[in-house]
Amino acid sequence: MQADKCRTSSRSVKKELVIESPLQYKDAAQGEVEADSPGPVRAKPKLIEPLDYENVIVQKKTQILNDCLREMLLFPYDDFQTAILRRQGRYVCSTVPAKAEEEAQSLFVTECIKTYNSDWHLVTYKYEDYSGEFRQLPNKLVKLDKLPVHVYEVDEEVDKDEDAASLGSQKGGITKHGWLYKGNMNSAISVTMRSFKRRFFHLIQLGDGSYNLNFYKDEKISKEPKGSIFLDSCMGVVQNNKVRRFAFELKMQDKSSYLLAADSEVEMEEWITILNKILQLNFEAAMQEKRNGDSHEDDEQSKLEGSSSALDTYLPELAKSTREAEIKLKSESRVKLFYLDPDAQKLDFSSAEPEVKPFEEKFGKRILVKCNDLSFNLQCCVAENEEGPTTNVEPFFVTLSLFDIKYNRKISADFHVDLNHFSVRQMLVPTSPPLVNGSQSPPAFQDVLHAAAMQYPKQGIFSVTCPHPDIFLVARIEKVLQGSITHCAEPYMKSSDSSKVAQKVLKNAKQACQRLGQYRMPFAWAARTLFKDASGNLDKNARFSAVYRQDSNKLSNDDMLKLLADFRKPEKMAKLPVILGNLDITIDNVSSDFPNYVNSSYIPMKQFEACTKTPITFEVEEFVPCIPKHTQPYTVYNNHLYVYPKYLKYDSQKSFAKARNIAICIEFKDSDEEDSQPLKCIYGRPGGPVFTRSAFAAVLHHHQNPEFYDEIKIELPTQLHEKHHLLFTFFHVSCDNSSKGSTKKKDVVETQVGYSWLPLLKDGRVVTNEQHIPVSANLPSGYLGYQELGMGRHYGPEIKWVDGGKPLLKVSTHLVSTVYTQDQHLHNFFQYCQKTESGAQALGNELVKYLKSLHAMEGHVMIAFLPTILNQLFRVLTRATQEEVAVNVTRVIIHVVAQCHEEGLESHLRSYVKYAYKAEPYIASEYKTVHEELTKSMTTILKPSADFLTSNKLLKYSWFFFDVLIKSMAQHLIENSKVKLLRNQRFPASYHHAVETVVNMLMPHITQKFRDNPEASKNANHSLAVFIKRCFTFMDRGFVFKQINNYISCFAPGDPKTLFEYKFEFLRVVCNHEHYIPLNLPMPFGKGRIQRYQDLQLDYSLTDEFCRNHFLVGLLLREVGTALQEFREVRVIAISVLKNLLIKHSFDDRYASRSHQARIATLYLPLFGLLIENVQRINVRDVSPFPVNAGTTVKDEALALPAGNPLVTPQKGNTLDHSLLGAISGIASPYTASTPNINSVRNADSRGSLISTDSGNSLPERNSEKSNSLDKHQQGNTLGNSVVRCDKLDQSEIKSLLMCFLYILKSMSDDALFTYWNKASTSELMDFFTISEVCLHQFQYMGKRYIARTGMMHARLQQLGSLDNSVTFNHM
Repeated sequence: MQADKCRTSSRSVKKELVIESPLQYKDAAQGEVEADSPGPVRAKPKLIEPLDYENVIVQKKTQILNDCLREMLLFPYDDFQTAILRRQGRYVCSTVPAKAEEEAQSLFVTECIKTYNSDWHLVTYKYEDYSGEFRQLPNKLVKLDKLPVHVYEVDEEVDKDEDAASLGSQKGGITKHGWLYKGNMNSAISVTMRSFKRRFFHLIQLGDGSYNLNFYKDEKISKEPKGSIFLDSCMGVVQNNKVRRFAFELKMQDKSSYLLAADSEVEMEEWITILNKILQLNFEAAMQEKRNGDSHEDDEQSKLEGSSSALDTYLPELAKSTREAEIKLKSESRVKLFYLDPDAQKLDFSSAEPEVKPFEEKFGKRILVKCNDLSFNLQCCVAENEEGPTTNVEPFFVTLSLFDIKYNRKISADFHVDLNHFSVRQMLVPTSPPLVNGSQSPPAFQDVLHAAAMQYPKQGIFSVTCPHPDIFLVARIEKVLQGSITHCAEPYMKSSDSSKVAQKVLKNAKQACQRLGQYRMPFAWAARTLFKDASGNLDKNARFSAVYRQDSNKLSNDDMLKLLADFRKPEKMAKLPVILGNLDITIDNVSSDFPNYVNSSYIPMKQFEACTKTPITFEVEEFVPCIPKHTQPYTVYNNHLYVYPKYLKYDSQKSFAKARNIAICIEFKDSDEEDSQPLKCIYGRPGGPVFTRSAFAAVLHHHQNPEFYDEIKIELPTQLHEKHHLLFTFFHVSCDNSSKGSTKKKDVVETQVGYSWLPLLKDGRVVTNEQHIPVSANLPSGYLGYQELGMGRHYGPEIKWVDGGKPLLKVSTHLVSTVYTQDQHLHNFFQYCQKTESGAQALGNELVKYLKSLHAMEGHVMIAFLPTILNQLFRVLTRATQEEVAVNVTRVIIHVVAQCHEEGLESHLRSYVKYAYKAEPYIASEYKTVHEELTKSMTTILKPSADFLTSNKLLKYSWFFFDVLIKSMAQHLIENSKVKLLRNQRFPASYHHAVETVVNMLMPHITQKFRDNPEASKNANHSLAVFIKRCFTFMDRGFVFKQINNYISCFAPGDPKTLFEYKFEFLRVVCNHEHYIPLNLPMPFGKGRIQRYQDLQLDYSLTDEFCRNHFLVGLLLREVGTALQEFREVRVIAISVLKNLLIKHSFDDRYASRSHQARIATLYLPLFGLLIENVQRINVRDVSPFPVNAGTTVKDEALALPAGNPLVTPQKGNTLDHSLLGAISGIASPYTASTPNINSVRNADSRGSLISTDSGNSLPERNSEKSNSLDKHQQGNTLGNSVVRCDKLDQSEIKSLLMCFLYILKSMSDDALFTYWNKASTSELMDFFTISEVCLHQFQYMGKRYIARTGMMHARLQQLGSLDNSVTFNHM
């Protein structure tokens, strides 16, 4: 009843077709194809219950072990194993800080660190290379370039335009041409005067000396002849006037004859004389060749006897083995039969699985930026003694970053460069003692990096994920704080004699450097384009623009983006004030083996030289857009916070007397106690320490409401807590260095004018985006605890707010972290999981709520943390105590998988399953297995009552879930040592039941949704096939056979074409299992004592017993047989699956020997019976250059079709002579005169036949009763019903079936062939040789000219639109 569940209720009942004429048959066939409902209703073949595979191999263990080909019967012990692959990164050390795992307390942080530290976990299948199609075999021989060169008579014809007589005289041969009448000598038609046809005959000598008598319709012998008579097969020419005057007869070796007639007696005698002369020459040449051969053999024999005269007498075995070795050598050196098949040479990798790579860091377009020089027109020597080079008169500092004006955002972090000459750098005195800021690199890098080598970087590597021409490299130039920008820039904007001006500027600069050296001020900016196009081609010819003076009112990044938007408008850029100078910065592509660089966390690459003199290149962090398609799963530890002070509104404050030249000092602290020190985690600037405790923003002179553009980069601690915060301290900087006043006043450079702080965590997540925070005039201990309670009351210390506590400071932060998430839903889920893992009672309803909220998770977050999220979901699945929790976990996984596919990121999922997924350790009392729980959840989701959108997604992306099941099963077996158990003890009965249920639940979706949701049903069908195939590796194989039966039971004859495609795709995948041959057990199954293979009772038809014992091959052959009764599209699919499988057997190097191939052939012997049942449909002798389409009806087919219905029961007769049967089976001598016709079979390459398109050449069909089939126990129709089609098969179908037939015939042992001939009935033998003869016709070589001409015809028809583009034809 399984099938009834799977049948769609909407399927219409098909009516039997009654065909009145061949034309009507053509129309009906086309109509059926269009309706996608091929074939009338036929009885559904009964299901054959498969054998209990595991019990059989135990019971027959001794027999199997004693078999000389036991490797064809047993799965190898080392079939699969788990392996750990070391994670390969780009770095010299792990990116995770040394104590990070110890410090981590949050579950999310801990799991992220585990993800980045863990190695790859693989399941490897030793013979996986053999589990695909024949094109994917590991050592499939190189494509055959060409066959050995042979010269064929048909290709040795004379030049068609050259005079035949002159050619004959050149060769010294005989030639003649003229008109004759050719009689039709078909035995079924008596020769009469009317049967003679007038033809132009041309006698021609070929290159090998033999003669052909070609005939044409007219005297244009340059055309293809209508036929040829090969005279070296002619036995004699005699006069025959019984039917017509002046007639003569050519008697051939095969007892046939050709009757020709001339117009006069003279002509007749000339022809007879010339032809007999040629026969005499042929006879003499043959006798001479025989004499030469005999004498050569005598010479060889005498030499052999002279050297070892007693070899045959004393060593007969050696002589025999030598001959056998020679035969074997000839056999093995032959080209494999299927190499000649056109399909085997097609490069089709559509079924190949995509290559899967581990997760790895991926970057966009990488650009190397080399900073060479910054020089202004205002220059002089800065040394006191005026000895030294001419340089800039003061220090300048360059900050490089990328701006994208298309999407209006800054897309990279800042890269700070100090291009000052050494003498200019000396103008700056150390601004802070080393104890405060420190000067060493972090402990993890001390062994590799030298702080000195990192002090003055000049090369940076930028990365751009989405390159386009509207991306700019911007250089912002700063100098030491001195005064207003306009005033400081004025000397640099004049082109007059500048020596005095330079000295004056130098003097002021030295004073400023000594007094205000740690403070910077904005000065100028410049920009240049990066890319020529959206493909990422660098615009290397572009140069930096003029150096523009920085406008103090247009400092922000938003202002910079507006300026860049006008960059290509000369009229607008001309209005900007220009500073006379040049910025020399070049860009280049980054090679894959670029050495000596560190990433944005200062972790060095593997190609790194620990030398202070070698320049270090710095990777600059890209701010990748938060879009799923541009997001990569994180693979390394990274934990950066970028802080951007933006604006301070201080014009209304009354707390401080002076607050104009305002500097902001930024610190990162983990405590608000009075004596707490800021953390040394802020990235330093060039010339300073690698990490510092504080950083200053640039100062605007005389601005009470200053804007800022500075970026402060912070390395965050692994574990953040509530006390972590940013502290902003505001200073009024005194720029006035006048000598007036007392010394004390002069020394006061900075005055504190306020504090502000920003706690880093809010609701457990890092605060990001723009914040508006108040400023206080004091900083009491415990300031973080201050809380407004309303009504003028507060909690915490007393704080004096500036300007009434208004939010005066605008600041934004940007988190670039691979261990912290900004997504509230993901954070809440992990937080709840941590709470329950730490001992809190897990509430199913609560957990379901958090699981459901994960559907609202942002796409880019989901991709970025993909492995960590999936690992946690699978962990929750194994610990779920309620079905609702397990189902909701699976729903979330389906959502994640669907999102990845919809964004085109399926490769990340494949990488996860293959490398990252690792089943949780199995503890029977506590946890469950992923494979069992996931299977149960899938079943629930596939129920008809479930949400159809979710079930459709599950179907569409089912490969992921089945792959997880497979890997979970493999890891479970190996890690729990269950792989050593018997197959039926490896998994509990509950899991067997779960697998069977999910197969049964899946089938209605596949068979009913193929019209409404074709992609989902097609994907589910393929994924199920892959899963079932891999189950053979782990599970009870008899149980897996039953699941295949459950699958097949859902299909029936007459299904729509799509369902046939699904079914044969399933069979193709399953039958491509690497151990397909052992699964079919090619061994004796007789009763009683253990049998030898030689005693095998071979099956030549698809009996129930055969299908039970050799389940997969039996099922495949039954399904192919059923498909042959369908329309052409279905037949082609089925035949292709069968032929490709046989090609794979032929090319499989594990079964390369003759004995292996013979054993494989025994599995396919029932194909003989299948072909014999369809012999009338295969018996097409006319080799058309074009395949016959499904609806095409030719003359022979019209004769073959009954007048009523193409579906009839064929009747066969017994017309083969018993002496021939004796010769075939070896009872009688095959050389007696009583078996003359065997020569015509043996001499398949003889030229003694007439190739003619002048008359019908299909042999007469036999219609008589079939009797005495093979053994009685093998009786029964292959297809399980008596309805067989009688329409002819397409030529391409026939060729494919015949290739299968020839492969089996070639591979099977002599004993198997003789046994078949002995057992077969007379009619079956006749059909067998009919099929053999059809092979000769179908694969006959027609000559180069024939191929060329038909090729031209084919091209012409295509041009005329008369031939479908999809049709291909092959000449063999």
